[in-house]
Amino acid sequence: MKKAFEWYGQSLVINSLLILVNFLGVTLTTIGFHKNFEEEQGVFVLIGVLLIILTSIGLFFLKGKEFMAFVSRILVGGLFIVSGLIKANDPMGFSYKLEEYFEDGALAFRIKEWFGLPGFSLEFLIDSALFFSVLICIVEIVLGVLVIIGGKIRFTSWMLLLTMIFFTFLTWHTANCDSNKKFLDRDTYLSSDPVAQEKITAAKTNKEIKVVSVTENEIVIDEMKQPQCVTDCGCFGDAMKGSVGRSLTPSESLWKDYILLYFVIWIFIASKNITPNTTRQNLYVIPISLLVVTFFSFVFGWYFPITFAVFSILVALWVKRAGGKYFGNYWGSSLAVIFICLLFTSFVLRYEPVKDYRPYAEGSNLKEKMNDGVEGKYLNMLVYKNLKTGELVEYEGSSQEYVNSKIWEKTKIWKYDTMVSKEIIPTRLPSISSQFNPIVSLTDIGKNEKQMTYIQKLLTPKKVKGVQLYDVENDTRIQVSEKEYLESYNDTSFYRFEKDIMVEEEPISEISIREYILKAPLIFILFSKELKKAKIDDIPNIRKIEKVLKNRKIPFVLVTNEQRPYIKEWLKTNGLKLPAFTNDATELKAISRSNPSLMIVKHGIVKGKFPNKLIPNLDWIKKHILN
Repeated sequence: MKKAFEWYGQSLVINSLLILVNFLGVTLTTIGFHKNFEEEQGVFVLIGVLLIILTSIGLFFLKGKEFMAFVSRILVGGLFIVSGLIKANDPMGFSYKLEEYFEDGALAFRIKEWFGLPGFSLEFLIDSALFFSVLICIVEIVLGVLVIIGGKIRFTSWMLLLTMIFFTFLTWHTANCDSNKKFLDRDTYLSSDPVAQEKITAAKTNKEIKVVSVTENEIVIDEMKQPQCVTDCGCFGDAMKGSVGRSLTPSESLWKDYILLYFVIWIFIASKNITPNTTRQNLYVIPISLLVVTFFSFVFGWYFPITFAVFSILVALWVKRAGGKYFGNYWGSSLAVIFICLLFTSFVLRYEPVKDYRPYAEGSNLKEKMNDGVEGKYLNMLVYKNLKTGELVEYEGSSQEYVNSKIWEKTKIWKYDTMVSKEIIPTRLPSISSQFNPIVSLTDIGKNEKQMTYIQKLLTPKKVKGVQLYDVENDTRIQVSEKEYLESYNDTSFYRFEKDIMVEEEPISEISIREYILKAPLIFILFSKELKKAKIDDIPNIRKIEKVLKNRKIPFVLVTNEQRPYIKEWLKTNGLKLPAFTNDATELKAISRSNPSLMIVKHGIVKGKFPNKLIPNLDWIKKHILN
């Protein structure tokens, strides 16, 4: 058994300094590759890499690699627990991100491109996205716990290395995906599929489409397609966006994984000499690890990971000690942590995430979330090339520096090369986009919708300002509103003004209740992302709520993505008479993971959001909302 502190190496002080300088080298290298430090990139990277190499040699020479591995274990373990728990908090949301990667033009195109396999596809994994989502969450958390307590460190280090290689490949793919670049894709169609016939016709004139084979049953088509680039890797789910205002960029996610992979390599190198923590070592290893968990909990504004980490680590250690013949080992500890993770993910899948980072969370001001975007600012830079040295210089076209340089006159030395757009302030889309827009077509409006005062007002013909004109050529009189008035009406040889009048407003084709939701004193909304799969546990309670709200003239509406005939059938089957509106399915998935769910909005602020299993009864609503 190793003595405590033996892994500090030959010198605690010197090895500590070497580790600090090594971290400085990692920091400088990372900064050097950030777009804000492009001009100083060479200096930062050179100094950073030299510090990493020299300190690494020093750590090996002074037998400090186990010390470095110890620090790495704490950092990696703490981050893995938090990262895994954030995904486990919303496994359904993470599964949606995996579905994006499994689409044929996303991750699969790399395999098609690298190995010349145009028919390769990952779409068969889409139906299993939720399974992989939960699996990845659990693997992260279990590895985080094991690496902290030193359990099965050889196996754990291998798993950490493989996991980080996978994550790094994923973020590398995301950061380097070029939507303008094309790849060869092969699709197989049924002979009766009209799309296949269209492709065959197009192949006669389009060189990017080729008919590979035609049989009685199927048609095989090769086609050059653009990749489907995923803009957000989903590393921390919605947590980054909900806590700090934005997700990591693909490039930032990639460098985050590079750094983690670097620390994991240190653990892997030293794994032969790492033994399970002694009781004494756990007394300081666990508290220090919890400081890392606390730091990331602070970043994400959620302190439950601290409690979860403490509980998981202590349970793992207790099972190791009291598990008996079969479970008194680190495999038993792993099973215990897996069981804890399954309990947690089962709970959030049955209800809703414990911590809701989405813009529709309880307490959110929907109007603010719709207007918190930032308009990007860009500068068009003129790029000139030195004909002798090949040096490139950039000038802002309207700057005094460009005017003073008169570089365009120095044709023997400089030549205009191109124009590039440089990002000054990045564009940030609002938290709630225009995809949240519950609408109903004018042809679909029925008696349920007409019971809403808001709909009644919009359906009532309105008079607006307009003019009456005499059409000279046709000898007729026309009436147009100010909105419909054309510039051509000013030509007096064709039209003559007669008088100002009031005309009926131009009829609308659909009605949106987006703005109404923001302004309504109180509105109840039943959301269903898949109405055909929706099943309300307590329909009689919903009917009671609907009746009371109707008597008090408080709107209660259904928002779904289903076709109108099925909406009517579903309402009739469940004995409900709710006004129904349709919305984009992707946004409905973001609003709620439960199907259905109830949201209560007061003056644009979400006052309550309840999954199907926890929809409150009428007495609670009367006490806490209506009164």
